[in-house]
Amino acid sequence: MKRFYSKGSRLLLVLTLLLSLMVVVVAQEAKKEPSKKPIKIGIAVAITGPASWLGEPERNTAMMYVEEINKAGGVNGYPIELIVEDTEGDDTKAVNAVNKLITKDEVVAIIGPSRSGESMAVAKIAEQHKIPLISCAAAEAITLPIEEKHYVFKTPQKDSDAAVRILEHMKKKGYKKIGIMSESTGFGDQGRKQLIKYAPEYGITIVADETYGPKDTDMTPQLTKMKAAGVDAIVNWSIVPAQSQVPIKLRQLGMPTPLYQSHGFGNIKFAQAAGAAAEGIIFPCGRLLAAESLPDDHPQKKVLMDYKKKYEERFKESVSTFGGHAYDALFIIVEAIKKADEPTPDKIRNEIEKIKGFVGTAGIFNFSPEDHNGLTKDAFELLTVKDGKFTVLKEQ
Repeated sequence: MKRFYSKGSRLLLVLTLLLSLMVVVVAQEAKKEPSKKPIKIGIAVAITGPASWLGEPERNTAMMYVEEINKAGGVNGYPIELIVEDTEGDDTKAVNAVNKLITKDEVVAIIGPSRSGESMAVAKIAEQHKIPLISCAAAEAITLPIEEKHYVFKTPQKDSDAAVRILEHMKKKGYKKIGIMSESTGFGDQGRKQLIKYAPEYGITIVADETYGPKDTDMTPQLTKMKAAGVDAIVNWSIVPAQSQVPIKLRQLGMPTPLYQSHGFGNIKFAQAAGAAAEGIIFPCGRLLAAESLPDDHPQKKVLMDYKKKYEERFKESVSTFGGHAYDALFIIVEAIKKADEPTPDKIRNEIEKIKGFVGTAGIFNFSPEDHNGLTKDAFELLTVKDGKFTVLKEQ
C-alpha cells in the first residue's frame, strides 16, 4: 500500500535526517578535538630594553621552530601555540609576564626569562603553580637548591663551569693576580661570586674587584684601579652591551693586560661594538659560534650547522648562543611532550627530568632529579676574537 506524505511531513523528515547527520558529525569532531587542541607554551624574554640582544634572538628562534613544527603536523598531533611576552629585561615585568602566562593564558610550560635576575625572580612563581620553566639564563643559582626548584630548569651552561674554564686557562698561563669587572645585575653578581669562590683553588688572588651599571659607558675609574693593583689579567663578567666598553677603555688607557670575558660575550655584536679592541679576548662558550671548525663526526655539528643556517637565512643576522638557549628549551619541552601520554605540566616536568643524551646547541644534556641543567664544563670551548670573528682558541 502506498503511503502519501504531505509537504510538511516530508520537510520534517528531511530536517530530522539532517539533524541526525549533524549530531553524528559533531560527535565525530568531538572525538578528534583532543588531537587538534593547541598546546600552549609561553616564552617570556627581553625582546626590548638593554638585554634585547639576548631576548630578540630567543624569541625569533622559538617562533621559527614552532612554525616548522606545526607545518610538520605538531607534536603527537597537537599544534603548538607560542605565546610571547616581552620582559624588557626587568625583574618586575618578568614576574608580571610569567603570572599572565600561567593564570590567564594557561600555558603548560615556559621558556625564559633571558637574564639571571629575572629567572630567579620568577622561579617561585613557576614552583607555586607547578609549571615547568626552562630559563635561558646562566646563573647556577637559578636551579638551586634543587629541592626548592622542582619545576625549574635551564639550558645555558653553568656560570660556575665558565669560571672554572677561565681560571684553568689563567693558571696555565701563569697569572697569579687578577682583577674582576662585573655588571651590577644578577648575572654579573652570580659570576663574580663564582670567581671569588674558585680562584683560590687555582692559586689565583683577586687583587681588584670592580662593578659597573648596565648603561655605563666610561670604565676609566675601574680600570685605573686595576692598573694600580698590577693585575696580570682581567675578567669582565657581563651579559649587556656595556661590556663592550671595557676592552675599548682598556686599550685607550694603554693597558696590554689580557682580557677574559664570560660566556655572556657570546654574540658577535658585542665584539663588533668593541671593534679592534676586541681582538684577542678569550671567553668560554658553547660550540655554536665555532660550528664550522668542528670535525664532521662531532655529535653536535649537524644540530649546530642546521640551526645556524636556518636562523641566518631567515633573520639576516649572525646566530648567537642566546638564540640557541631558546632552541634547546623549546626542543627539550617538545621531547618531553612526545614521551608524555598527555601534555600536562606535571607530566612534561617529569619527562624533562628523565631526558638523557639530548643533543642541543649548548651541549649534550643529561637531566636528573639532582641536576636540572644537565651539562658539565665540557660543554664549553675556549674561544677568542680573531680578525673580528669568533674562533676556537689555539695555543701557540
